[in-house]
Amino acid sequence: MKFSFNGLTDAEVQSSRAQNGSNQVASQTVEGFLDKLVNNLKDPLIIVLIVALVITASLWLMSYVKWYEIFGIALAVVIATLVATWSEYSNEQSFQQLLAEASQILVKVFRNGHLTEVAIDDVVVGDQLLLQSGDTVPADGVIIAGHGEFDEAALTGESEPVQRKSLAKDADLQQASEENQVWRAALLTDGELVMQITAVGEQTQYGQTMKALVSAEDRLSPLQVKLSVLGKQIAKFGYIGASFIFLAFMFNNIVLQSESISAYFSQATGVIIADFVTAAILAIIVIVVAVPEGLPMMIAMVLALNMKKLLREKVLVRKLLGIETAGSLNLLFTDKTGTLTEGSLSVSQFVIGTADRFEALDDIPEKLRKMSAFSLRNNTSAVIDASDPNDPKLVGADRTEQALLRFIQPYLAQDDGVTVEEMIQFSSARKFSATQLGGASALTLVKGAPEVILQNCTRCLDANGDSQPLTDVTPLQAAMDELSGRAMRLLAVAITQAPITEDQTLPPELTLVGVFAMRDELRATAYQSVKTAKDAGIHVIMITGDAKTTAQAIARDVGLLEGDREATVLSSAELAELSDDQVLHLLPHLYVVARAFPTDKSRLVRLAKSLGLVVGMTGDGVNDAPAVKNADVGFAMGSGTEMTKEASDIVILDDNFASLTRSVLYGRTLFKSIRKFLIFQLTANVSAVAVAFLGPFFGFELPLTMTQLLWLNIIMDTFAGLAFAGEAALARYLQEKPIARDEPLINQDMWSAVLLNGGVAALLSIIFLTSDFTQALFSGGHAIGSDEAEAQFLTAFFAFFVFMHIFNTFNARTESVNLFSHLLENRLFSIIIPFIMLVQVIFITYGGEILRTVGLSLEEWGYVLAMALILIPVDLGRKLIRDAWLRNPAK
Repeated sequence: MKFSFNGLTDAEVQSSRAQNGSNQVASQTVEGFLDKLVNNLKDPLIIVLIVALVITASLWLMSYVKWYEIFGIALAVVIATLVATWSEYSNEQSFQQLLAEASQILVKVFRNGHLTEVAIDDVVVGDQLLLQSGDTVPADGVIIAGHGEFDEAALTGESEPVQRKSLAKDADLQQASEENQVWRAALLTDGELVMQITAVGEQTQYGQTMKALVSAEDRLSPLQVKLSVLGKQIAKFGYIGASFIFLAFMFNNIVLQSESISAYFSQATGVIIADFVTAAILAIIVIVVAVPEGLPMMIAMVLALNMKKLLREKVLVRKLLGIETAGSLNLLFTDKTGTLTEGSLSVSQFVIGTADRFEALDDIPEKLRKMSAFSLRNNTSAVIDASDPNDPKLVGADRTEQALLRFIQPYLAQDDGVTVEEMIQFSSARKFSATQLGGASALTLVKGAPEVILQNCTRCLDANGDSQPLTDVTPLQAAMDELSGRAMRLLAVAITQAPITEDQTLPPELTLVGVFAMRDELRATAYQSVKTAKDAGIHVIMITGDAKTTAQAIARDVGLLEGDREATVLSSAELAELSDDQVLHLLPHLYVVARAFPTDKSRLVRLAKSLGLVVGMTGDGVNDAPAVKNADVGFAMGSGTEMTKEASDIVILDDNFASLTRSVLYGRTLFKSIRKFLIFQLTANVSAVAVAFLGPFFGFELPLTMTQLLWLNIIMDTFAGLAFAGEAALARYLQEKPIARDEPLINQDMWSAVLLNGGVAALLSIIFLTSDFTQALFSGGHAIGSDEAEAQFLTAFFAFFVFMHIFNTFNARTESVNLFSHLLENRLFSIIIPFIMLVQVIFITYGGEILRTVGLSLEEWGYVLAMALILIPVDLGRKLIRDAWLRNPAK
């Protein structure tokens, strides 16, 4: 088809752009790096550190603390915020780059009397565009020449193609009806035409949907909620603890250590100031110790590592916290087509008038097979290019035509020596199409809905391909009913000698060739994947545009309806008749919504969230984007529109439900990794706070210096966080119930581990500090009480304290009494923990004034390491008691 139009001039293009705007569609506002950094600095934990930094800086100005102590706290703030900020920012930038590349699509437009190509964003109102089969409509407009068949599934969710034709030649654009209009994001599947643009950018229906998407509500992820609560609790503990230790230290010096209060204040001013400064330093130490500085870094690392693992599983994580949210899902709304099914129709069975069935082309007897192929090959509006018999091109074939013609692929290249004399195009009103042939065969070929075709069938072909009277259709009808109940789409094919009449009615005295049963087959992994999701405590609801009976059959085959006697399947119309309260009451037993509209999805998401559920939504079309955005975690299909991908948290690259369940598994693994790290770090923090608080009462003003504790909390804990980040994703995690949105981040079992191990570590530390045995053991051959002996002793204590918690990582990484459970599956742990030990030995040996350490002998290191193992048997005892008495075995 040839078209010739002058189009707009360059001057007219500029004028139209100035008046009507460009074709760019505003995307969601993307935070810049500084914006993300500022938001992260508002974290309660970071604010506590900033307060400590300000106080320490004031003491440094008065020469009471060293520069490296200020640097240590500043480093804690910088690392704790920059790592998380940069990780989130870099991932967002990568995704925006993908979107930018997608916007570089070129479209064919008439300008200055010539057909040229311009970027999609450069299209303006008034442009005349050439669209050919396979093109996506770049803006809203009206067809002014030609006609075509469009797939509007991305806009409406409807899979059936729609016909659009040209506006009358002399008609005004304002007179255009729906059959003349096309919308941005629709796909031209067949035909060639010229359209004139009437709306661009945000004025298009696509643009309006995007604006609604941008304004859609945001909600904190379950992890953010839990971290926010934990952060506030730790901040409160830090402030109260710091104030308490300041007062306790001064009370000890003023009341307990001094003869009287008046005697204390009669001392030299410098002594009193020194006590106040020491009390302030102890208070800062409590703040520094109480805050898990390594937690933001650990979360950023575990999110990033799991994101890379998921990418190998065909899952692209757009928003890092989307991984964790997926692990907390307890309700998932999912599409059918392409997610639970393959996304393409294929012929499953061929049934003839005698009710005989054939599942493969080669199973059909030769004579019948050739007539079936002849009937399909010559009764199609598609253009067949079979020059490559192994990969024929089917131009203009819809999904049904594709399935039928692929079924007879070996016969597509055959030349029958026939000509097309007359055609009746398929329409939803007629429900059949017909082609009258001339030349070598003067037959009329008919295909369409079985209930229509069979009305005029008087004969049928038997298995040998011979014509027989069709007297009893009961066996055939029973076979078709059974196939319909299995979600098959049926299409009957018939032939006749009668020509097509002018009124284009169904020809009489048809001979039935057979009925083709087609189905969008379930993915091989669909049933098991749905079962996995249900075992994981996720209620899966399928939302589809299919008819209710078809949707129910698919739901039954995929296992959605199993295990619930009250399982309910609703159509969109039935859902609309229910009030919100009725839907909420029905929701636990709802498994399918058929003939669904986009508004149904948004309504269901809103109602489910009102129950406090963690809600997931899958989608691929533009119409799905608002619901995907409003869900707690939105899953976009890799084959979906860019708008839906931008609205999503996670993109399922292979459109497979099995990949979606993998994201749930990794989300739960991530959450468990965070909990393991918290057990490790909070145990260290509890014991360090206790030692810092109790030390002065036993004659040690600073048993652990601020720099040492910063080293412990930042450097060592960062590496430990990386070790926990590599924990294996175990299949048994998907046998557990989802973690509720309001469940505390630290559960009872974790508290028992933190408080018991932290308390034992603090007690052993005090014993170590006050024991004559340890003072003699770690004197380094110097006289006890000398500065050299004290330096050696405090170095040994620091090493003991650090290694005691390094060994506790083995307790923290598993809830089982078997400390080596799945250890080899976490290679990072096996590498990093020995690395931490090596680094610790080096820094203790050469830490000098900054870490307040001196070198230890091999014998002293042996004693330190042996003593540091004590927490392992302590925690094993706790786990054994828990498993035996509380009947709470963990694997």
